[in-house]
Amino acid sequence: MQKYEMLILLNSELTEEAREAELKKYADIVTSEGGVVESFDKWGVKKTSYPIRFKTDAFYALMTFTAKGEVVAELDRVAGISADVLRRMITKIE
Repeated sequence: MQKYEMLILLNSELTEEAREAELKKYADIVTSEGGVVESFDKWGVKKTSYPIRFKTDAFYALMTFTAKGEVVAELDRVAGISADVLRRMITKIE
């Protein structure tokens, strides 16, 4: 298993309950596939460098986890079809 980081930019207009449910969904994907979520840092609402889907701010969250490579593909797929995710980036930590 390899260590990864996933940076997620969510729509800043989401309620706190909806935001927590969206973030929990990604942690559940990692744990259901045998991975371990090491930390979940919520940075809060920040301005974006450029408009994304006509939004100029987003809720930033960083999840650090250990999992197999197949989990990364599933996280990327689920985040890609979610209407509430503005951007996502998953990187491998060496």
